[in-house]
Amino acid sequence: MPNTAKLNQLPHRVLVVEDEGELGLWLNIVLAERNVDLDYVSNLLAASEYLAKNKPSIIILDNKLPDGFGVDFISYIKKNHPGSKIIMLTGYAAIKDVALANGADRFFEKPFDLDAFNKAMDELLVQA
Repeated sequence: MPNTAKLNQLPHRVLVVEDEGELGLWLNIVLAERNVDLDYVSNLLAASEYLAKNKPSIIILDNKLPDGFGVDFISYIKKNHPGSKIIMLTGYAAIKDVALANGADRFFEKPFDLDAFNKAMDELLVQA
């Protein structure tokens, strides 16, 4: 559970770019204890449109999406929204190095360790 003074200054906006509804629901449950505003989109086009109007603190990004690959979208995010932190969640461990080189702040292979994910969220929320 978050315990730093900076986390109490929330809410932070978090964008989830994920086409699996069940994972989105699960993330909603996991992140409910944090004072964050969660928004969801299911493809990269919707993510681009969202980012044109909003500045999320954290973007939780899947890789294999209906209209492209999240790993390629990381560079766009970093160029246009350098203050946003990126957590990549994917079933493709082979792209870890590319994702991190492109600017992802954290990388988790599905299925992932909940404690490690929570720790990463807390660390990134403090930095945001």
